[in-house]
Amino acid sequence: MSDPVRVLELRSVRGTGGGPEKTILHGAALADSGRVAVTVCYLRDPADPCFEIGARAAALRLDYVELHERHSLDASVWPALVSLVRDRRIDIVHAHDYKTDLLALALGEATAAIPLSTVHGWIYDSWRERRIYYPVDKWLLRWFPRVIAVSSRIRSTLVEAGVRGDRITTVLNGIDADVFRRDNAITIAAREELGLKPSEIVIGAVGRLEPVKRFDVLLDAFARVHERWRRARLIIVGEGGQRSALESRASALGLTDACMFLGHRPDVIRLHHAFDVFVQSSDSEGTPNAVLEAMALETAVVATNAGGTRDVLRHGKDGLIVPCGDVDALAAAIDRTLTEDEARLGRIAAARARVVDELSFERRTRAIESIYYNLVAARRTRACACGDVTGIVPER
Repeated sequence: MSDPVRVLELRSVRGTGGGPEKTILHGAALADSGRVAVTVCYLRDPADPCFEIGARAAALRLDYVELHERHSLDASVWPALVSLVRDRRIDIVHAHDYKTDLLALALGEATAAIPLSTVHGWIYDSWRERRIYYPVDKWLLRWFPRVIAVSSRIRSTLVEAGVRGDRITTVLNGIDADVFRRDNAITIAAREELGLKPSEIVIGAVGRLEPVKRFDVLLDAFARVHERWRRARLIIVGEGGQRSALESRASALGLTDACMFLGHRPDVIRLHHAFDVFVQSSDSEGTPNAVLEAMALETAVVATNAGGTRDVLRHGKDGLIVPCGDVDALAAAIDRTLTEDEARLGRIAAARARVVDELSFERRTRAIESIYYNLVAARRTRACACGDVTGIVPER
């Protein structure tokens, strides 16, 4: 194909977003412009005070479009989306959540653009998501010609939901190991900025302060670790609806002086230089970007067996994995990591090598581009077979 494939990355999110935003924005930035022309489009509520995707897209110099909606079911965005797809002659509408999955299918019917979905996981933050949105989403995904799963567990869930296995491609999230690289020269300064003493042991966690991330479990586990390691400090990076409850829990556990809640921070790379151990305590994940970042930044990792964690982190080789929701196991794994110096250093080195060799963002981006090319090539082949010189053949 002489012209690049034109892709619309479509996403709806509130606040600062999460792992999918890193994947979408950095994937667009790394796209081979000779092969793929990417437009990133976000639907947003103008009243959302924390929305910052536009600024991040501008910093990466992306082709970025923002459509404002008055509420989550605002039909006024529909004509704007149709015009966007037609005006830019979009070949593929790439959706990333249940709302844009529905829109991608509808745009496919209205414009003949090819719908594609990446399933990052189903995080149940509300009963509506558990009972309505996600069941409907899994049904909708049956109608996509191609679905990208970011973990083997998500692929299995899709098959169980009735999505044809030959339409699912598993592409793990990746990490730019050149950007996420430890610089030991800034470690002392990074710790001093947080008021940490050289002798203190720092356990870090990064994520939205929502129930699914189970920071309550982490606090309970840290309370046990702190009984033995009195110099240990816990730093939690992220914002969300549970912040007040978690701060109260830390106080009730007697951890007020040993625990810091930093809120949302854009300087996660620098913060990792202050961490000795990174902990993921989630009940559910897709492919956890926070774990990939810790692996790349040479921070020892302890993680729960959530979602696609085992796809990226090999237990005993790159880090330690424990059952979800198990306070005792999480505390024991943190203690083991702090105790076993030689084994910890070996896992850190293996994790760094893994993200450089097998889980690079460059590799992931090229894999996604191949899916784009194959979808468009398959459509054009069918169009020629049907005698359609326009190359437009609706997918079914």
